[in-house]
Amino acid sequence: MRYFNIFSTILITKGANRILVSDLQRNTSELYPLEFYDLIEELKKNSIEEILETYDKESQDIVLQYLDILLENEYGFITENDWDLNFPALSYEYSEPNRINDLFIEIEDISLLKRLKNSIENLEIRNLVIYSSKPLPLEELISIDYTFTSSVLAGIEIISPFHSEIDHSLIQKLDHATERIYSLIFYQSPKKPFKTKNEFKFNLNFVKEPIKISSCGKVDMKYFNTNLPKVLEAINYNSCLHKKIGIDIEGNIKNCPLMPESFGNIYNSSLEEALEQPGFKKYWNITKDSIEGCKDCEFRYICTDCRAYTERSHYTPENLDISKPLKCGYNPYTNEWKEWSKNPLKQKAIHHYELHKLK
Repeated sequence: MRYFNIFSTILITKGANRILVSDLQRNTSELYPLEFYDLIEELKKNSIEEILETYDKESQDIVLQYLDILLENEYGFITENDWDLNFPALSYEYSEPNRINDLFIEIEDISLLKRLKNSIENLEIRNLVIYSSKPLPLEELISIDYTFTSSVLAGIEIISPFHSEIDHSLIQKLDHATERIYSLIFYQSPKKPFKTKNEFKFNLNFVKEPIKISSCGKVDMKYFNTNLPKVLEAINYNSCLHKKIGIDIEGNIKNCPLMPESFGNIYNSSLEEALEQPGFKKYWNITKDSIEGCKDCEFRYICTDCRAYTERSHYTPENLDISKPLKCGYNPYTNEWKEWSKNPLKQKAIHHYELHKLK
């Protein structure tokens, strides 16, 4: 008797019509038909020979083809006579000791960062994302990084408008003078000022279109990420709001700068105080398995959620919004992608958030 053993790093996510097989070691995901899931479940219980006996010749050929796919993609291996090799199963538990992972700030004056430094240290915040609607000169970019010298902060991402002083020399100076900036996005760039050759320690992107805070929340395959920590977090918690805190342009402290509910203002309160306010963490445990539409989607563990912009169609008895993200154009029941903003069923929510004014 031969037995197929699936590797513990292979995650099978069942959707309404098909499955996603994610290799959490290689950070890759592949789509397969739903009957592939049934075969994998059978292989967990029976030998290959026992399974083949239950099918006719034509179906046996299909089973063997699927088995070849499993082996070719190294999703598992075959053993003789016994499959109990005492390989430990991968734990899907997720935990981190710090109280907050990500801080997102919509900023006008970078002096605010000095006010936040102690809270960032106390909460052991790992990642800082800064959105600026005004151009940031070299001195301010360096000052942002310098503010967090010897900090627990692991990385800084900055999103700001392009300006005429940005050239290869400026970016080189920034590269030499900074330690924690890992991503720079300059938007409204008329053209790339120079060719980037991955020569800097941070990712550098020039975007022609304007980037607004309200642009956040779009669901697209290009944003999907088969990354073990992110997948485990998505299985256990909300993939957008868990351990996240935000500050909007007026200083209001929120789960996300786009969320309507405020838990204090940074100019008269602290991040620590906001975190302890009733309701601040209410969405942290809402996983994709609980969200309408998403719960039947094969992409749910590699996709990021959005509670700021939703279809506003489904709520729990506690009035928690478990509606599908508004900016998702994927239908897991037909496996079709369509432009979300043109969906007639979404127009009421689009007008509620006044997103129609941004078109």
